[in-house]
Amino acid sequence: MSRMGKTATVVAGVAGVALVAGVATLVVQAAGTRAEIEAQRQAVLGVAAGPALPRPTPQQLAALPAPVQRFVAYSFPQGVPALTHVDYEMSGQFRRPRTTTFTPTTARQTIAATTPAMVFAATTPIIAGAWATAYDAFVDGRMVMKAKLLSALTVVDEPPTPQLDRISLQRWLLESSVLPVTLLPGGPVRWEAIDAQRARAVVQWRGMQAALVAQFADDGRLLSFATETDGDLRTAYHGSGEHVARDDYRLVDGVRVPMKFTISRAAGGTLYPFWEGRITRLSFGHAGGSVAAGSRTPAAPTTLAAAPTR
Repeated sequence: MSRMGKTATVVAGVAGVALVAGVATLVVQAAGTRAEIEAQRQAVLGVAAGPALPRPTPQQLAALPAPVQRFVAYSFPQGVPALTHVDYEMSGQFRRPRTTTFTPTTARQTIAATTPAMVFAATTPIIAGAWATAYDAFVDGRMVMKAKLLSALTVVDEPPTPQLDRISLQRWLLESSVLPVTLLPGGPVRWEAIDAQRARAVVQWRGMQAALVAQFADDGRLLSFATETDGDLRTAYHGSGEHVARDDYRLVDGVRVPMKFTISRAAGGTLYPFWEGRITRLSFGHAGGSVAAGSRTPAAPTTLAAAPTR
């Protein structure tokens, strides 16, 4: 073999080793990302394992605004269960901040019931053969927001700030209709009357406050949650969004849950949807079958088929 041929062989060998090493590094980093997301989920489940919400008293329910009373009756046709958390998967279309194109996206979210805490992770394609994993978590009053190309290369890493922490608290409230026990008396949310179809939900936690106006149907369905102020559409992140529409309620484990959603930014009287889809799997965690405050040992989550319902 000529010297040139030997050199080419050596170069090809080195390139091959570098490629294998690079792929191995990406695989290890992607595994680290999955472990990081799972650690955040376990942190949320740890928060959820705290004392369950007490059963609302008749006096507490009677003091709720009229549309919220209808919502409670509609959401819990078999009585209020002692739920610690909800874990669910979604599939739909997502639009990245400051873009106009939607791409197919799948996601998983876990929300604690008694304490504002949650973790969200989504995977969406970027270009052919490449994808991004975006995730954010809100635990102990602090948020984490990251996005990684190929689940490995960090492209977004937003540190906690008071503004993002408050946005995450609003996000927990915006998602609460999927776990409606969070909206009952005795928890961190209180209700203020507006009119026959609307009421304001206010959550306070760790010195922060967020509020959303709920729109209800006559039968008690929660149709939407919306902020009362415009969002800043210039940010590099969607945050919680300013509006969510809910539809297609199903009876799951005795609780009516909305399976269809559209989450939007909002400003100037216009909605700008960025995440729309359906819940494809949902599990509730139960506090040992007990509704008493102080129950600390959640039983295994229950996953049931979702029966259609109005």
